[in-house]
Amino acid sequence: MHEPVMVDEVLEHLDPSRGGIFVDCTVGLGGHATRVLDGGATRLIGFDRDEAALALAGATLAPFGDRVTLVHSDYRHLDEVLDRLGIGQVDGILADLGVSSMQLDGDGRGFSFRRDEPLDMRMDRSTGPTVAEALRTVDEQDLADLIFRFGEERFSRRIARAITGAGGSIETTGQLADLVRRAVPRKGWSRIDPATRTFQALRIWINRELDDLDSFVTGAARRLLPGGRLVVIAFHSLEDRIVKHTLRGLQADETSGVRIRTKRPLVPTDAEVERNPRARSAKLRAAERTGPELSGPTPVTGS
Repeated sequence: MHEPVMVDEVLEHLDPSRGGIFVDCTVGLGGHATRVLDGGATRLIGFDRDEAALALAGATLAPFGDRVTLVHSDYRHLDEVLDRLGIGQVDGILADLGVSSMQLDGDGRGFSFRRDEPLDMRMDRSTGPTVAEALRTVDEQDLADLIFRFGEERFSRRIARAITGAGGSIETTGQLADLVRRAVPRKGWSRIDPATRTFQALRIWINRELDDLDSFVTGAARRLLPGGRLVVIAFHSLEDRIVKHTLRGLQADETSGVRIRTKRPLVPTDAEVERNPRARSAKLRAAERTGPELSGPTPVTGS
């Protein structure tokens, strides 16, 4: 069952009780969006690049009627989508960057090695190669570099050599996990499966999860009305580092009109982690736009 992460903290810093237009950049199954609308948002724009998730979000959010607009799009296309909808600046933006439970647990998605299934891992299955397809042509050195960078895996060279040595025969999650486990030296008990970091790295790579994340944060802050809030939840150190440094840079630039609301990232309570173990790595950062408004036509708002 999907449970949205850090709901209380999201509502505290997003503050939908002010009313207005809010954007959920990763609407998923609609958990956060429901709470934002119940909390007072006048209108919600929900993005997701996973069409299956978007369909389920549509069913969840149907009771809110025309207060909800759902868009099949990557959150990095925020400016393009808002321009198309005739919306200038908004009152709040949320980006929960984690992989949803539906993606991790859904049959045939290939995100997890808990089941042996086709090695896909695409969040948007309507475009781009699967991981299995991409591994057939990737250079060994490039593969080692990305496994080290995105998975922080110290045995990345051994793993890359094993994968490319398989000659493009890796088709399923089970085959990949077994190959990685054989490539990684075992020294007693380990807290995580040896394949975990490689699977994370390949998921980040195939979905371009870190590409233009800094530009997104900068652009999202610019789309906020004065007093508008930005909340970003990251689930691994690479994402969080980009969000942290981008927000700090914006705050240091006096012309940006951005103030950080969270001096340190907020993390889930012990009670939430016990209830929802997948929340344990979440880190929430929030910022507020203090001004000025965009130049040009008067922004459309929901207030």
